[in-house]
Amino acid sequence: MNVTPIKFGTDGWRAIMAKEYTVDNVKRVAEGTAKWMQGKGYDKVVIGHDCRFGGEMFAEAVTQVFGAYGIKVNLAKGFVSTPMVSLGVVKTKSQLGVVITASHNPPSYNGYKLKSIHGGPSIPSDIAEVEALLPDVSTIEVPSLEKMMDDGLLNYVDLEGMYLDHVEANFDMNAIRNSGQKIAYDAMYGAGKSALQKLLPDAICLHCDDNPGFKGQAPEPIHRNLLELSETIKNDPEITCGLANDGDADRIGMYDGDGNFVDSHHLLLLLLWYMHDFKGLKGKVVVTFSVTDKMKKFAESLGLEVEVTKIGFKYIAEIMINEDVLVGGEESGGLAVKGHIPERDGIWMGLVIFEFMAKTGKTLKELIAELYEKVGSFDFDRDDLHIKEEQKIAVIEKCKNDPYQSFGDYNVQSIETIDGFKFYLSDTEWVMIRPSGTEPVLRVYAQAPDMSKVRSILDAVKATIL
Repeated sequence: MNVTPIKFGTDGWRAIMAKEYTVDNVKRVAEGTAKWMQGKGYDKVVIGHDCRFGGEMFAEAVTQVFGAYGIKVNLAKGFVSTPMVSLGVVKTKSQLGVVITASHNPPSYNGYKLKSIHGGPSIPSDIAEVEALLPDVSTIEVPSLEKMMDDGLLNYVDLEGMYLDHVEANFDMNAIRNSGQKIAYDAMYGAGKSALQKLLPDAICLHCDDNPGFKGQAPEPIHRNLLELSETIKNDPEITCGLANDGDADRIGMYDGDGNFVDSHHLLLLLLWYMHDFKGLKGKVVVTFSVTDKMKKFAESLGLEVEVTKIGFKYIAEIMINEDVLVGGEESGGLAVKGHIPERDGIWMGLVIFEFMAKTGKTLKELIAELYEKVGSFDFDRDDLHIKEEQKIAVIEKCKNDPYQSFGDYNVQSIETIDGFKFYLSDTEWVMIRPSGTEPVLRVYAQAPDMSKVRSILDAVKATIL
């Protein structure tokens, strides 16, 4: 019998639907998870799904497996964001959360994320324990949903309502709504669409209708996927800010009033500035290896401790659970701040920035201009190279064993290897090479003082390694 190998990557298990991602394989993962919970003495789980095709079907299959193990399920009715499940774990006093989502992956994928008792990604050691318990095939007899309800093992919960109440209790929503800022929102057909429209009913909304295939595009909030949002802002002089979230609404992308993309590096710097200088809060700053070094320098200038982790928000979450963290984040749009669950949350982070704008009376563009006075101006971009596996392996082996000394006219001054390979080209320029942990691509990241130099570096790297 051919058994499909199942491995959790940077953020959960993801696979192509109807190929590796089937009901049978999802039940295998659910059974391993249920066995792990049983071994820990846990008896309550929260389950939700995003807007992808088959989400309800897969979520119900997982629910039935937990029911077979006598574990009580709090099941979201309808689609929810990943942060809603994470918050739901805390609010319902459950010990684990399961989200059926492939996040920002292409529409053909689906996935399975685990959320800890603390309301964030499960830590790597727990995930490894779950993986070790996955059966080759799930043969357990599962109860019907009706029987689970009769037996008190199934409860439908309004996770979105819980989330909206939590937002209203933690933000000055009146200030945001009455700030005079006109906001455009692109849900990318994802799970944030309902909540954002309820929170900000005057927002200009794009792609908030139902489209389980995301109109053929991966719902990742990066500029090349958000050109319609950018053009909408450019064509409406009254719009001062744009927000976008990915498929499960835990990642963020933003735009200024000119329709220019504002990446996660800039957002992290803004979050740190607001939380420290305006809200008067302190704590550790935790960022992944691909985040701009300006974040570390800015935090140190404020007298804050900084830690750089491997790629993956789960590493940040583990530190947030155990230490006092003010701001944490990664290059790919997963950001977190003190006062919320230890989870990236695209809607929440957008609201923090909106509150910053409302409290200061300044636009996002104006805030970034002031930020540059503190840290210096810079730009960043990332290329995802869809190359053959043997090419990818060859590039990584070269980085490991015979590191590149130059990329075109750019000479390498030093190298860091926390997770991937970061080549420093000058005090203000670096490039990083790393294989994706969620997709079959080689990622190449670069930072420089302006975008023309960023593109020049990325093109030089591509010409050198391929």
